[in-house]
Amino acid sequence: MSIKSQSFRARTIANRIYLDHAATTPLHPAAHAAMEEGLAHWANPSSPHAEGRKARRLLEDARERVKKALGWDGEVIFTSGASEAAALALGHAKAGARLVNTVEHDCILQAAPQAEQLPVLGNGAVDHENLAEAVWRERPLVAVQHVNSETGNRQDLAAIAAITHGEGGLLLVDCAQSAGKFDLPPCDMAIVSAHKFGGPIGSGALLVKDYAMLEPLGGQERGYRRGTENMPASLGMAAALEACADGYLAPDVLEPLDALAGECRRIGGTWLSDRLADPTRYIRAIAMPAMSATAQVMRFDMAGIAISQGSACSSGTMKTSRVLEAMALDPAIAANTIRVSFGWSTTRAEVERFCAVWLELADA
Repeated sequence: MSIKSQSFRARTIANRIYLDHAATTPLHPAAHAAMEEGLAHWANPSSPHAEGRKARRLLEDARERVKKALGWDGEVIFTSGASEAAALALGHAKAGARLVNTVEHDCILQAAPQAEQLPVLGNGAVDHENLAEAVWRERPLVAVQHVNSETGNRQDLAAIAAITHGEGGLLLVDCAQSAGKFDLPPCDMAIVSAHKFGGPIGSGALLVKDYAMLEPLGGQERGYRRGTENMPASLGMAAALEACADGYLAPDVLEPLDALAGECRRIGGTWLSDRLADPTRYIRAIAMPAMSATAQVMRFDMAGIAISQGSACSSGTMKTSRVLEAMALDPAIAANTIRVSFGWSTTRAEVERFCAVWLELADA
């Protein structure tokens, strides 16, 4: 199929194409089956009766499966998602100053409103020299997003961990966009969100090397989280992570984007991956010449394709991305930049369709 196709305006849209997988992905069949098992045996895992003990065994089995799937040798605290995990870590870590970067996800900035925000370079990478100057204070907690949810840039966590640990600090890594796709980076704590890799919405985890790094809250999850555990969702998360072991997405699915990148450059657009320190496959930011991102979101929606402008958690505002502003991207380019992302269920045909519609809009 050619990257060019008949006009999308004249084509009947039979099925919508969802290319906002950085926000969520469809529930994986393995996760669905696991949740059904959990619901069939549902009881409060904290209850001492037989049904509660059965639920507890299933929950602890899910915990061990999550550890194994992620290659994590520490502890797993199940949460309602990444935002709660961030709040637990940033609000209760036994550390001093909180240091974050200007391109972090909103949940990180909201969980640590008093944190010192460190600048990033124009390529989206953490400024290592600036970080080294900031971590001198007593036992700081440094929070870094592994893969940026708007640009797809991946941080050099090995170098960041060395800088942080060299001053006795703790490193919290937001792995919401990387868990299930890439190996966990070196860190003391990590944030995981199940719906990013085909698990159930409203389920996640805070991975901790040692419980002693956190102040206990009392309640469930060894006393580090309040609220009854969602055992069926935890089973679904474990099953989705195990399914990712077979490969998150076939390599050929995203091949059409290579041709689109060339066309984008040729007509004066911006393929943001060209500017990033370490671009990844699953999230792409693209600026179309002469059409605002807001207009593109609406036009793609009319064509049956769901994309986003900036992070899904803030895209409803239709404002220029603060992440792109932090990278000092030309405001005119930033205003025209959309974010597309790809999940385990994305097909090559869907990617080809997106490319064709993008080119038709650019030629309009």
